[in-house]
Amino acid sequence: MRKVSIYDTTLRDGAQAEELNLTTEDKIRIAHKLDELGIHYIEAGWPGSNPTDKRFFEDIKKHTFENAKLAAFGSTHFAKKTPENDPNLAALLEAETPVITIFGKSWDLHATIALGVPLERNLELIGNSVRYIKERTDEVFFDAEHFFDGYINNADYALEVLRTAYEAGADKLILCDTNGGTMPHRLSEIIEAVKETLPDAEFGIHTHNDSELAVANAVEAVRMGASQVQGTINGYGERCGNANLCSVIPNLELKMDIETIGRENLKRLLVTSHFVSETANLRPFMRQPYVGASAFAHKGGIHVSAILKDSKTYEHITPESVGNEQRVLLSDQAGKSNILFKAKELGYELGKDDPTVDRLLKELKLKESMGYEYSVADASFELILQQAMGKELNYFSFKNFFVVDAKREEDPEPFTEATVILDVKGQQEHTAATGMGPVNALDRALRKGLERFYPKLKEVRLLDFKVRVLSGAVRDTGGTASFVRVLIETGDKNERWTTMGVSHNIIEASWQAVVDAINYKLFRDDVRASQA
Repeated sequence: MRKVSIYDTTLRDGAQAEELNLTTEDKIRIAHKLDELGIHYIEAGWPGSNPTDKRFFEDIKKHTFENAKLAAFGSTHFAKKTPENDPNLAALLEAETPVITIFGKSWDLHATIALGVPLERNLELIGNSVRYIKERTDEVFFDAEHFFDGYINNADYALEVLRTAYEAGADKLILCDTNGGTMPHRLSEIIEAVKETLPDAEFGIHTHNDSELAVANAVEAVRMGASQVQGTINGYGERCGNANLCSVIPNLELKMDIETIGRENLKRLLVTSHFVSETANLRPFMRQPYVGASAFAHKGGIHVSAILKDSKTYEHITPESVGNEQRVLLSDQAGKSNILFKAKELGYELGKDDPTVDRLLKELKLKESMGYEYSVADASFELILQQAMGKELNYFSFKNFFVVDAKREEDPEPFTEATVILDVKGQQEHTAATGMGPVNALDRALRKGLERFYPKLKEVRLLDFKVRVLSGAVRDTGGTASFVRVLIETGDKNERWTTMGVSHNIIEASWQAVVDAINYKLFRDDVRASQA
């Protein structure tokens, strides 16, 4: 089986993305996660270019890696210096990585305008730098920056740049589509010219996504013989990003039968994707192919009916092969198949003719016309499923709540107090609590009235709170009178769950979500107790 090495540049090229900021500690943690995934090369940064990278290369010397080789990245030496007295090359060698990647100008425009040197001098910079580094390190890769644009503008010179780096000792020539504008068919033609000019040279590919073609171009380059793909996790990178390794890797492994990190490691892809996004404090892209939450999510009733018979009907791979899972969503498009699937997922076997299914389907369609979205609130769905099956969740009943939210001119923050009246096990509880805003005050007052009866509620923590204005809900009058959907994520020591409320009043919507969260906790505790 043919093998292609994966060169990850998340820590360097990916870190240039807008809104992405990584500390030294973040970079070290990500590097170890990439190593666990089976990545072959990790480009760790540009030594000496900034304090974070400088500290990283100092600290990383204390760490060991099982699969990956670290690479330091830098430019050719300054035009007015020699390799021996150039600070860039010195910093690369001081990093003491087994691999060094040097980039040089392969577009004549960049050599004469951006770098400001004659074309011949640019070739000297490339040859001298590669030769000097190769004599002092194990592996040297040459990144031919703007190669495809350079070839289109001046093919002979772009090819001469590659020849110079190759003859100076570069182990691999990396063809870079730095501006991300090359079309796949043009990329193939240019790679064919490279192979004819340097038939014995190994080459890799480094593509950017400005035309939404980075993954396609990377895969095409491999088809044309590239033995290395450079890219980033989740496609992070400057402007529109780099080739997304979370798509490139499974495309090569599963579609082209080319070994990269191996099929077993491929199962860690989703976990790695989420780890990087969480470390970068960025929300995962739910519609990302292969590893997105929606990649194998099915909503239409016809689709669900088909995948219950054979998942291949609407899934191009097995989700588990990349660490993902099949999901069925509940919506006003849902049919009986969706409900049967979700019920089974929750441990309930319902027949197609069970009256519960019809009741629940009718309830779902009514609720979702009002703005409820049960596909993102599984806990709220399980509660209405229980009710449709005839189970009464009589943990407490609501009588009254009253919220005061006030701020005076001299107050730095608003003052919020919530009062709640409940019936709990035949007793009336009248409690009040202050909080950081109305939702927090309501949550605290509700639990204050319940914890005496249900002590395990002390384990519960509100983890996340989201509000969305609904533009198409029934009775929507628009503007500040619009309906809102509140999603609350709650957790205890065992699990996390999401509940939902909808109303034109944000306090009422929040109350619904909080009550569902408490009811779900009490319901799950009952289930665990019955199974003990």
